[in-house]
Amino acid sequence: MTTDRPEPDRSPRDLTPSLVPKLRAGDAGAGDLLDREYRERLVGFFWSRLGSHEEAEDAVQEVFRKVLESKQVPDNPRPWIYKIALNHCRNVLRGRARRRDNAALPSASRMSRGSTGVSTRFARDEAKSRLSHLVNALPVKYREVLRLRYADDLSRAEIAEVLEISESVVKSRLFEGLKKLREHASLLEDR
Repeated sequence: MTTDRPEPDRSPRDLTPSLVPKLRAGDAGAGDLLDREYRERLVGFFWSRLGSHEEAEDAVQEVFRKVLESKQVPDNPRPWIYKIALNHCRNVLRGRARRRDNAALPSASRMSRGSTGVSTRFARDEAKSRLSHLVNALPVKYREVLRLRYADDLSRAEIAEVLEISESVVKSRLFEGLKKLREHASLLEDR
């Protein structure tokens, strides 16, 4: 039985089974599938870490190049792709440090603007900015697991694979990182 209903939007996990064999076979369609599956999420991943949309787009292209050139593709490529992305991001940030080009993260909110009023948008931007400063003030071991879990939506097992640590360490760092953020929750309250 067929229907004329449009196909529902697919999440990255829906397309992964189709992506792996295409990547392994060097199929030309793998690049298109990779783009549809990961571009938006990786742009957000890089934008939150590098602070520039242009740099984020360039970084995504570099990650895609590395993935498409790879000879070995794991059965679950999602953590592997994020590991490549994280390593690329670290290289970019190290390069910045050498050049002393440490641009601050943008404070503008990426939240949906929809039909909210100016004051509501301003309040959301302000809260997001305060939260961003709190997260950025955390030690990197907490900051990275929190970003991978809540901003990039990776599971604890995927985070463990990306960071090459045990899942129990991921769980512990998530707990401790959230605890540290809660200690400063008063900073997020409206003044």
